[in-house]
Amino acid sequence: MNALELKNVTKKFGKVVANKNVNLTVKSGEILAVLGENGSGKTTLMNMIAGIYYPDEGEIFVNGNPVTIASPKDAFDLHIGMIHQHFKLVDIFTATENIVLGIKDKKRFNLKDAEKKVIEISSKYGFEIDPKKKIYEMSVSEKQTVEIVKVLYRGADILILDEPTAVLTPQETEKLFKVLKKMRDDGKSIIIITHKMHEVLSVSDRVTILRRGEYIDTVATAETNEAELTEMMVGKRVSLNIDRSEPKNPVDRLVVNHLNLKNSENVKILDDVSFTAKSGEILGIAGIAGSGQKELLESIAGLHTSAQGEITYIDPQNKEINLMEKTPVQIRELGVRLSFVPEDRLGMGLVGNMDIIDNMMLRSYKKGKSMFLDRQPPKKLAKSIIDELEVVTPSATTPVRRLSGGNVQKVLVGREIASSPTVLMAAYPVRGLDINSSYTIYNLLNEQKENGVAVIFVGEDLDVLLELCDRILVISSGTVSGIVDGRTATKEGVGLLMTKVKGAKENEE
Repeated sequence: MNALELKNVTKKFGKVVANKNVNLTVKSGEILAVLGENGSGKTTLMNMIAGIYYPDEGEIFVNGNPVTIASPKDAFDLHIGMIHQHFKLVDIFTATENIVLGIKDKKRFNLKDAEKKVIEISSKYGFEIDPKKKIYEMSVSEKQTVEIVKVLYRGADILILDEPTAVLTPQETEKLFKVLKKMRDDGKSIIIITHKMHEVLSVSDRVTILRRGEYIDTVATAETNEAELTEMMVGKRVSLNIDRSEPKNPVDRLVVNHLNLKNSENVKILDDVSFTAKSGEILGIAGIAGSGQKELLESIAGLHTSAQGEITYIDPQNKEINLMEKTPVQIRELGVRLSFVPEDRLGMGLVGNMDIIDNMMLRSYKKGKSMFLDRQPPKKLAKSIIDELEVVTPSATTPVRRLSGGNVQKVLVGREIASSPTVLMAAYPVRGLDINSSYTIYNLLNEQKENGVAVIFVGEDLDVLLELCDRILVISSGTVSGIVDGRTATKEGVGLLMTKVKGAKENEE
């Protein structure tokens, strides 16, 4: 029996067609993975099931009956609940208060009864939750648990999870998948949106593939593999191998000693961080989101003047240069070429209203010199980035803000690599990119390593970190919890270090 069925569903935003004649079925008691590149319309489709958007054409059936879902309340009334990527919780409330918030059942509210029900749901499916704990005291996985229990409390039989593992460690992901399988065995229908192929293969029963807003196919997970799914997603055969070469003549290029950083509330973000990045190798940085990875790279790039400690750059002539207390411009003028691909593409990396060529020139707009007159080199660079990274854009003179997130990222990464750095720091350079583009970026980083660049790569996908990096620095709550060899480390070992409390140095090289 189909718990949910979509027939020829279409959704347009102005002239942009987000979904076109999409058909999708979810059976009772199954986990369906929805796969697609960025911009393939996965989240838009789910938002229509959850009542956030309304379809322009097509029909939706729940348990065989045609339904109208015009609001999230309609979805809840049909026992559909969506757990979004960005949690919608009130920080100062407890887990139970968040779970019951907004329920109108005309009964007198009793917090004790509610807590009892939360504990019942949790023990039934194997959730670990403290109903009295406040949200601001919780880890990311605990907050996610509250969101899932919240929709179960409201009686959801169809659950939609949007990128649920993006901020979880491997151990937390495994726990979540165990819970999802228990819910499936209890007859719940679960739709999971994820980019991570190995997760699709390990948790789902069937996979639905979307490409450019259109339905491609639904296949049984047991009868498919990573290469076949990728080909359906992208529309062509894609090589999914990262060739990791041995580092050639690695020499120390960047030495960080006892780096400390506090935020505006005087809370430590970086706590006594020390490591060395070598030329001709890729040093990965792993950690749960918000562990200080971003601030670490920003401190090296000269963006945090309050950082304390030592950051020493050793140039190709073996001259030691102290980077502390220098602005990013001074760092560049010293001949230190740090390229930084920030997390926030348009906030820090590019100017949205400027076109691709002008964004190439940003690095050279200094004191009105030469580059104002000579637009040929940046024009050539813009064209080569558009061609090589397959940037989807009407032309090189299109304002960057009109490009999709993934294409903005390609422009930024391409520009940073083109500035011939000796240290290339990349924070989440493939965030928001589909598999095909991600592998293009991994190969570019590898090329930089072959050219003797010291590459520091902050990534979210542990499988990629283990396949791409020569060494991996693991950071937990602003502290280095270990430095491991990328060739011999395991996902579980790195996952444990990601959650380890201060002072665990035994894995360090």
